[in-house]
Amino acid sequence: MTRFSSFSRPLRTAVVGASGGIGGAFVELLVSDAAVESVHVFSRRPLPAGNKLFRGRIDYDEEASIAEAAAMVKEGGPLDLVLVATGLLHDGAALQPEKSFRSLDAGNLTRSFQINAVGPGLIAKHFLPLLARDRKAVFAALSARVGSISDNHLGGWYGYRATKAALNMMIRCMAIETGRNRKQAFCVGLHPGTVDSRLSQPFQGGVAQDKLFTPAIAASHLLAVVDGLTTGDSGKLFAWDGKEIPF
Repeated sequence: MTRFSSFSRPLRTAVVGASGGIGGAFVELLVSDAAVESVHVFSRRPLPAGNKLFRGRIDYDEEASIAEAAAMVKEGGPLDLVLVATGLLHDGAALQPEKSFRSLDAGNLTRSFQINAVGPGLIAKHFLPLLARDRKAVFAALSARVGSISDNHLGGWYGYRATKAALNMMIRCMAIETGRNRKQAFCVGLHPGTVDSRLSQPFQGGVAQDKLFTPAIAASHLLAVVDGLTTGDSGKLFAWDGKEIPF
């Protein structure tokens, strides 16, 4: 069984943020898929290697670590799929989603932009050149519905909304540039829904049980979405159910 009917095989893949809930679930699904030849996984603290697994370290505060990771991957040939599964919504009492502009803090905003926008942008800088030129290849980053400007009717969550909106704009720009020299490659943002993970646990109170996904289910949804997308979808944001979310 494979989740990748629209890709050429075998697939070479990379997951950034492999130690997180969704990132770890991506890794498990990719390793178990017969169509996948290799899975390069990266986190701040590299984990042991294994079957199909090639582990490395990436720290968003050190661009050199991203460049070194890309150089390691390049040795094995072009990539078919890059998944960026990092994100920051809160960090204990020090960083929480802002309910009002009165709560804005320069340090917290800077940290949020670093994790949610700058980091994925630097991954793209070093990993987009590794995408295959002669077949379908995808760069996908976890974004969020709350990053949609047109869909914002509640306000609040200033930092998280702004950083995901910035990521969405980066994805749009990447898509345009990538399409010029890799006609079958594209870039998309993915909204996983509400996932039962450390990121969302303080905010699950009003979520219906059938809309609270385990990391494994969320990852499975998103891989199915990616498999169904084409170059005409490049530069857009898609939810777990395959529906486009307007920027």
